[in-house]
This record gives sequence, C-alpha cells and structure tokens, in this order.
Amino acid sequence: MPLGPIITDTFGSELPIRIRAYDGTDVGPRHARTTLILGSPDALTRMIMAPGDVGLARAYVTGDIRIEGDIYEALELRHALPGGRLSASQMRSLVRQVKLRDLRWLPPPSEEYHGWIRSHTRRSDASAISHHYDVSNDFYRFVLGPSLTYSCAVFDSPADSLEEAQENKHGLICAKLGLRPGMRLLDVGCGWGSMMLHAVRHHQVTAVGVTISQNQADLAKKRVAEEGLADKIDIRLQDYRDVDDGPFDAISSIGMFEHVGLKRLEQYFAKMVDLLEPGGRLLNHAISRTESPKDRVIRRRDFVQRYVFPDGELHEVGRVVTALQDVGLEVRHVENLREHYALTLRRWVANLEENWESAVLEVGEGRAKVWRLYMAASAVNFEANHLHIDQIVAVKTPSSGRASVSLRPVWS
Repeated sequence: MPLGPIITDTFGSELPIRIRAYDGTDVGPRHARTTLILGSPDALTRMIMAPGDVGLARAYVTGDIRIEGDIYEALELRHALPGGRLSASQMRSLVRQVKLRDLRWLPPPSEEYHGWIRSHTRRSDASAISHHYDVSNDFYRFVLGPSLTYSCAVFDSPADSLEEAQENKHGLICAKLGLRPGMRLLDVGCGWGSMMLHAVRHHQVTAVGVTISQNQADLAKKRVAEEGLADKIDIRLQDYRDVDDGPFDAISSIGMFEHVGLKRLEQYFAKMVDLLEPGGRLLNHAISRTESPKDRVIRRRDFVQRYVFPDGELHEVGRVVTALQDVGLEVRHVENLREHYALTLRRWVANLEENWESAVLEVGEGRAKVWRLYMAASAVNFEANHLHIDQIVAVKTPSSGRASVSLRPVWS
C-alpha cells in the first residue's frame, strides 16, 4: 500500500505543508514553503514502537524525518494528532504499511536521557541538571545571545530586541524585590550570573548565586571577575538545600523552580522562608501548566522529559500560591507573562537557526535538533494558552503585619 493514502488519512486531505516519502509519495500543496520528508521506513517504525511525540521526536533527531523550511509550519500537523498521539485507526494503517514481521527495535538517539527521573535527591537533581545545562556554554551563547539569560524576557513591544527585553526582565524583578543599596540578594539557580550582574550594577546590592551546573558556575565566575565584581558577587556550585548563611533581604528564583518537583515544594519554600529576613521578599519565576483532570497525571516519559528536562515538573499556579502560604509566606502579586515567553522562544529559535552550522559543530546535529524542536513547540504551546509563565511575589511578613510593600505597587 503506498504511503499517500495513509498520510492523508492521518493528517487530512488539506495538508498545511508538503510531505514526501521514501516510496515516491509526494502530497500536499505544490508550492508549500515547508516540506516534511520521511526518509526511510524507520520513521514509521519509530512512530509505531513509541506512539506519540517520543516516536516522532526520535525520528526527527535521528534524521529519519527531516524538515525543510519553517519548523512552525511543520508543527501545524499537530492539529491532526489530538494529545500528540496517533489514533487506533491511524496506528493500524501504519502497521499495515510496515507489516508486523518487519518491525524491529531501533535504539533511541544518544541524546535521550536514561537516568532516574523525579526522585529529586541531590544526586538525581545534579544528574538531570547536568544533562540539560552542561551541554556547552558556547552553544548557549549561540541560542541565548550576549545576555546569556535562559528565562522568559519581558517585552515593552514585540519590536524590542531580545537583549532589551532581558534587561527589562531583570529590571522588573529588581523592582518587585524592592532592591536597595546594601541589601543582600540570593539568586537560586543563578545560571550564568546575569540577574546578579544587573542587580549589583543598578542597585548596589551584594549577591550570592547558587547553581548545580558546573559549566554555569565556571562561566558565571569568569563573567563576574571580568566585570571586577568578585567582591560583590559570590558564585557557588551548591544545592539550594545546602545554603546555610542567611538571612537574605531578597531571593530571586528564575527558571529554576521547574526542577524542584512536586514532592519537594514544601521543603523548597520552607527553605526560602528560613533564608529570608523578616520583611524580605521572594520572587518565584516559573513555567506553569493549566489545570484539568487529565493534566493532574503528569506524563513522565514524553519528549521534554526524555530529551530536555528529565526532572521537570510544571505546577498549576494556584497550587504554588497555596504552597507558599502554607509555609507562612504572604503572596502579594501574581503576573502571567505567557505571551512574553512565546516571543522569547521565537527569538531563541531564530538565533539557533542563524548559528546552525556553528551549533552543530559544537554539540552535534542531534542535540541541535532537540533544541530546535523543543523551543519551537514550546513557543506554540505558550501562544495556544497550554503553558503559562508566572512571576509570584511573596513576603515574609513580620508578626507586626507590616509587609513593607507599597499600597498600590507599580512595578512598570
């Protein structure tokens, strides 16, 4: 049976892109800007052996599926796969094409993670963080640009450059934390140090930054030294659970909370309470998910889990607010920035594509493909309101009840 009828049965007759296959099949708009190429029967085998986004991702990362053109247009095919999975009838069609006797196990790409997931011990967290962040500092420069800031930027206008928007984000966080000269800031999951560099330059604070990524710690220390701020900023290769030299006047946690895990929420926020001065503020900046009955069972082995964030867990923002208040913090402000993350991710994808050859030389084509797919799909999910990114400001309110927050704060 030729692949053409199976493709149209799977994705519909009104294809958004062109699809070519190894058997000569060529369907879809003749003048389409984007073409998806099924290079061998192995593409179908992977889709059958690992139904859903994992099989499709494996085929893309290994090159069994190729995309020529705009990856966002290729992602439009997702509308034909509710939940990211083939239906029973679609699966039967594929099996008839490949024939069960020809199916064989294909090893997954080397980029796939095979360690323990979500135990959230110090050892498992370090392993998962290393998988994600200890890729290559140069690779992250290609993707993130000069700011080396791996979290949602804040745009005054869609026309803002990525660097302007990242500067806006750091300024917004400093304002929400109420930073003033002489304060002591803790940046949990400090990345390559960009938040602390901004806070020290613009608000004359001192800062401690902790990360469990060796690559991040090494480069952050180098950046701090190059700016002559080693006496103001202390970068540590340290788990947040091991920080014992509080109190701090303010704590920022930017893009790190996704690694904490549901079972550690109370422990995490209790630690933040212990490290804060009375009246001190915590800003928690994290991706969240919308809550629905099916979302309550978090998929453990999807594409993002296997390739990008092995330990990642996204929480509904109401749960996070409750967890903060359960440990005695007072939540004062919540802001959803999901459109901003879509804009940020699209700029990261553009950076990666612009630096594609250099990125491939640095980390290999497979890993570059993982990042291209992950970031483009994430941008689409933010745009579609499937993911949120929330900034929550909480205060360790003293027993007097005076939270030291303006009556009507304007963060700008």
